[in-house]
This record gives sequence, structure tokens and C-alpha cells, in this order.
Amino acid sequence: MTDLTPITALGAQTARQETFGALTITENADLGIASLALRKGQEAPTVFGLTLPDVGKISGTDGTSAFWTSAGQWMIMGAGQGTSDFAKTVKDEAPACSVTEQTDGFAAFELTSDAETLERLMTKLVNLPASAFSAGCAARTGLEHMTVFLVRPSETTLTVIGMRTFADALWHALSTAAKRLET
Repeated sequence: MTDLTPITALGAQTARQETFGALTITENADLGIASLALRKGQEAPTVFGLTLPDVGKISGTDGTSAFWTSAGQWMIMGAGQGTSDFAKTVKDEAPACSVTEQTDGFAAFELTSDAETLERLMTKLVNLPASAFSAGCAARTGLEHMTVFLVRPSETTLTVIGMRTFADALWHALSTAAKRLET
């Protein structure tokens, strides 16, 4: 029988982390992600004690957060849930909703620094005003040739989530821009 070894989106057994001056980029391989969609005529449920957020916003508590993706649709994220059946956990919280596992479809990168550095970096990478990815906000946008979600839980943290198949390209874009900020 073949021994299967789990790997991160960037192809290693452990998550990648690199620091560029005041900015640190970390691959978040432990993030569980599930999409939640309302069915026709359904009211938004409370999931993990969270009120599901409105357009362009995020909500979070105790390692679980949610951000709006479309009318009646959200992504639910669970810290430390990357190897669990996170969709089942979400479905248990919202049994009347349509829930789909997304963990292995996406790669998440945590950018940590002061607010000014994060905003300078993102203004080089995305065509959005800094207010669109300020603390408490989430946005879907283009970054180079990829579509990404920007999720900003705090002034000092920004999560960039992109398709797993583009993980290397996304890391390259983020780290190249970060290096340019140092000079």
C-alpha cells in the first residue's frame, strides 16, 4: 500500500513563512473553508454564534469567521480546521443551508505587519482603494492573473485567499511585491 503524505498548497510538508522587513507572509495550511448558501426563501442562520456579514464585511469569533461572497452566500473559515471535515461541521450548524467543502480548493496566505505597510503592498497588487480592504472588510478582486479574496480581520493582518492551483503564482506575486517594498 502506498503511504500518502499530506502536503501544503506550496508542495511542502510544513507551511512556508518568509519575512520582508516589517512584513511577514505565512502560508496558512490549517485553515478550513466551506461555502454556505441560503436556499430559496431562507433567512440567514447564525453559524458558530456569528451573524453572517453584509456585503464587503467579515465577522468572526473564537477562531471562526465568515465573509460575504454573493447574495445569500458566504465563505466560513475555521482556524485549525484544515484537516477536518469542516463542511460537515458547518452543515451541523446550518442544516437547512447548502454547504460545500472548499478547503482543498483554496490556498490562504496571512500577511502581518503594520497597517501602512499592508496597505502599501496591496495598492501595488490590486486595483482597489485601501478602504476596500481595511479592518473588518473583505473583497473579491483580481491580483495579477488571479482572482483572490482579501480578508482583513484586523489592522495588522490581511489574509489573501486564492485558488490552490495558483498557490505558487500567488506566493510569487506577494513575495516579489514585498521585496520591492524593502528597497
